[in-house]
Amino acid sequence: MRYPALVPLSHDHHHGLALALRCRKQALGQIKPMGLEGLRQCAVELRDFFVKNLVPHFLAEEEALFPAMRGAVPECREMIGELIKDHEWIRSATTELDKDSGLGRVIFDLGDLLECHIRKEERELFPLFEKYLSAEEAAAVGERIKNILARPAG
Repeated sequence: MRYPALVPLSHDHHHGLALALRCRKQALGQIKPMGLEGLRQCAVELRDFFVKNLVPHFLAEEEALFPAMRGAVPECREMIGELIKDHEWIRSATTELDKDSGLGRVIFDLGDLLECHIRKEERELFPLFEKYLSAEEAAAVGERIKNILARPAG
């Protein structure tokens, strides 16, 4: 059972894992429509998910979760650095979704990275949060996460 502070992020992760699987299957031609038409549809879904979900999700992690973790669990700083690099790669890769050339590889790689990234947070980072932050600290981080996720898009 996740700390309530992390539930909004875990909820996003659930949807992100489902999308990551669809991306890999689409790139491998296992979902209809196949070929470029299917890849373009998947690219649209990825862009939409990025704008509506990942942009605020990454901000919540970068502005609320990661700073709290750096302070409470100094040994997780390297992992947080890796997670931030993942965010940067995902942000830059989404700009490649408008190109037909290499689209299958971009979609597959995005799906693969998204899954690995989510699994690292769920299996490694979140348990450290739950182990080392007090209930009060966790609640304060949870409020910051909720406020960031509630901001209007744009």
